[in-house]
Amino acid sequence: MKEEPLKHLITIDREEFQKDLISWFSKEQRDLPWRNDRDPYKVWVSEIMLQQTRVDTVIPYFTRFLEKFPTIDALALADEDEVLKAWEGLGYYSRVRNLQSAVREVHEKYEGIVPDSPKEISSLKGVGPYTAGAILSIAYGKPEPAVDGNVMRVFSRILSIWLDIAKPSSRKVFEEAVRVLISKENPSYFNQALMELGALICTPTSPSCLLCPVRDHCQAFNEGLQTELPVKSKKKAARKLNMAAAVLFTEDNRVVIHKRPGTGLLANLWEFPNFEVSTTRSGRKQLGERLEEDYRVDASLKAGVITKIQHVFSHIIWDIEVYAGSVERSTLKETDLVAVTLEEMEKFAFPVSHQKIWKETNAALKTGR
Repeated sequence: MKEEPLKHLITIDREEFQKDLISWFSKEQRDLPWRNDRDPYKVWVSEIMLQQTRVDTVIPYFTRFLEKFPTIDALALADEDEVLKAWEGLGYYSRVRNLQSAVREVHEKYEGIVPDSPKEISSLKGVGPYTAGAILSIAYGKPEPAVDGNVMRVFSRILSIWLDIAKPSSRKVFEEAVRVLISKENPSYFNQALMELGALICTPTSPSCLLCPVRDHCQAFNEGLQTELPVKSKKKAARKLNMAAAVLFTEDNRVVIHKRPGTGLLANLWEFPNFEVSTTRSGRKQLGERLEEDYRVDASLKAGVITKIQHVFSHIIWDIEVYAGSVERSTLKETDLVAVTLEEMEKFAFPVSHQKIWKETNAALKTGR
């Protein structure tokens, strides 16, 4: 860190900064469905969806989710499998499980009204400082900071803050900076403008400084350091796992699937039987052995890999070899494997990796591979 970051605040004309930022947002903001009103429930859902997900991806999901669960009460009373299915493809499923858990608390404890105090809203499951600040400022007009990666990037450049934004401890400095600079008259537009600026103008690489509405206030631009900020340490490389998965059909053309455990990665989602395997032995042979050991199922697996899938998580990479095969339905009775019809497959929520497995296996089988 070159200097104490908040010393730079005295060089900024706060009123002019607020005016330039909010004026730009008023004219240039994107037309997004969660901006049609300031319903705290809609703001909440949108902010949870937008975590680690691009805006363009979220829009259709948000629209469908609100059609299915238009109110706090609707989501609180919904079956979890139905909620997971509506979220299918967005990833990070713990987000929606936490959302439903918190919504149920709002339904029961606050009579369906999202609380408007920092203490109460922050006590809800899955509602961290950013989400709390976003709901309180956007929906309720309270001057609370909503600091995410976009905001930290923008302020690191404007205030020339040389803290590593990947470190959790840095967030407090940026929250303090927002508290000092936030518009008390229009905190909703102020926070949304910072997010919008980070998404559209003050981007991670090649920021469009000549289009920036607050360029005149920016320390990094004035010093020619905008491409050196923010400081962000690299994450550890993701760990690779070699996997083998089986798409098994019964004699009456049902598909064999099972539900993942209720905790941990991809909890409560459905998938095809799969196991971690060694690269030193045949994946098909190991898959057959594990099906017999773990499920007491004697599956007939076709020779050759049907398809290969790679799926990247933030900390793990799955390299999955997929095999097709058959199994007698009667042998599944004593297991937690479930045989479902092709039509019923549409009702179950699968992680993206297993959606790919199903799609590519179907295509391969149709072409006779």
